[in-house]
Amino acid sequence: MKNKSNLLSLSVLLGGLLFTFLFWQERLALNLLIYSIYLLTITFINPDVLKSTKLKIYGLAHLLAAVLAVVNNSDLSVATYYISLLLFIGFSHNQQIRTIFTAFLASILQMITMPFNAIKHLSQISIGNVSLKPIFTLIKYIFIPIIIVTIFSCLYAAASNVFAHYAETILTNIGSFLDRILHFFFKDLSFERIMHFCFGLALTGGLLLAFFDKSLEKAELKCKEQLVRIRRSVDQKTIWYNIVQTFTGNLLTRKMALKTEYIVGVISFVALNLLLFLLNAIDITTLWFGYKPSGNFSGELHQGTNSLIFSIVMAMAVILYFFRGNLNFYHNSKTLRLLAYTWMVQNFILIISVFIRDGYYIEFHGLTHKRIGVLVFAMLCIIGLATVYFKVAKQKTIFYLFKVNGNIWFALLLTFTLINWDVLIVRYNFAHNKSIALDADYLLSLSEKTLPILDKNRNTLLMGPCFIPKGEVIISPINDQISTRLDNRISYFKARYEKSGWLSWNLQDWNTAEYFGLTNNKKPAIK
Repeated sequence: MKNKSNLLSLSVLLGGLLFTFLFWQERLALNLLIYSIYLLTITFINPDVLKSTKLKIYGLAHLLAAVLAVVNNSDLSVATYYISLLLFIGFSHNQQIRTIFTAFLASILQMITMPFNAIKHLSQISIGNVSLKPIFTLIKYIFIPIIIVTIFSCLYAAASNVFAHYAETILTNIGSFLDRILHFFFKDLSFERIMHFCFGLALTGGLLLAFFDKSLEKAELKCKEQLVRIRRSVDQKTIWYNIVQTFTGNLLTRKMALKTEYIVGVISFVALNLLLFLLNAIDITTLWFGYKPSGNFSGELHQGTNSLIFSIVMAMAVILYFFRGNLNFYHNSKTLRLLAYTWMVQNFILIISVFIRDGYYIEFHGLTHKRIGVLVFAMLCIIGLATVYFKVAKQKTIFYLFKVNGNIWFALLLTFTLINWDVLIVRYNFAHNKSIALDADYLLSLSEKTLPILDKNRNTLLMGPCFIPKGEVIISPINDQISTRLDNRISYFKARYEKSGWLSWNLQDWNTAEYFGLTNNKKPAIK
């Protein structure tokens, strides 16, 4: 046990040193992959971690996310990297957890409680015959008071400018004193670098040292995936029953309450089906076939799209409400199920209308992140409806929905990270520049990986013809401001790339630098 503690503590220390070496004044790129390989290696050689198939799958998923952070180097790839890392850590130390949401929460809890985990872990370390437990027992006594004093000092500083001035002066003097001592022994080492190392040490410890309390894992184990009919005795009353009884007296028995809920459900789904049938009929006749843009085209397509998506989410919530418990086992529930299935089909038709609306908008106004987001969210709604149907048909619990949808969402997140969205958007808009109005401001706001395409299509960006849906041609004059902004962005990229080290290397920067001749003297053509 002591040898294991010593090795894991050494791994955390080396991880902190590796962190400050990889990320100090560097961009997030290749260093993320190197750091992940270290974390994966330590986790899989840790004898306390069970090497299950689930852990291997999430380990490979995180490794893929780290590779994509180097290949695509987008905000989405970096976000996916962090999410996949937290999921991997959550499942590695709590392998009985079944949903990604609980695994994510377990990782956050483990990071927050890192100081307590570290003290508990370090107290088990021994150097030869000397135990460090007394030292860390003393630290345990003063750690919480320090945190409390720090929190209240921040509050008092926010409440009083004078107190804030004195506190800042004291902290500045302490920092200067420590900096002088540090420079006396290590001339090339700064106080900021020491703090960066401490942050890396805390982060690595939070990722590698397991939280000793397994309450979250035990709580999730009580959740079931299959609905079970709950039979209550006459004397056993629920809170909801007592509330209803306050207004109805003894008119409702438990059997009558279930029948009442069934009748309410039937009436609700009949009314909702008729209402949605009217809306779908309007969309099919006016939007699906023979749609002609007119008037406020942009406003017409935007109108109601967010409301439609919200209504689909609410529709799934209504179904989950009525099929949450014993109504699933009601002997006369076939009619209610049929109405619910009809409601799901109609919502699927509504999702098709959302796709068509967004498709028209992309056709006439080009591709943007928000329009892609609408398509993705509509796709998630289809998946949600499919799993809700399975939940109703197979009498599954809401926990089952969280488990299945969480896994699907994470798989889709990795899949979407494979695509270089900024480059796709710019290529699409330039390829369709004769049928859409190019938004130069939006294109210039995208990441630096799009600079080669923007530079190659500079003339189109500045003065290309733009055809609006009515067929009128608008020739925009040369915009010197846009050209200057593009040149400034290119100059900024060149200056930044020249200063970047090998730890900041990523494929997109390399391709952009190669186009502008920063890697060799020949400018390659864009394929």
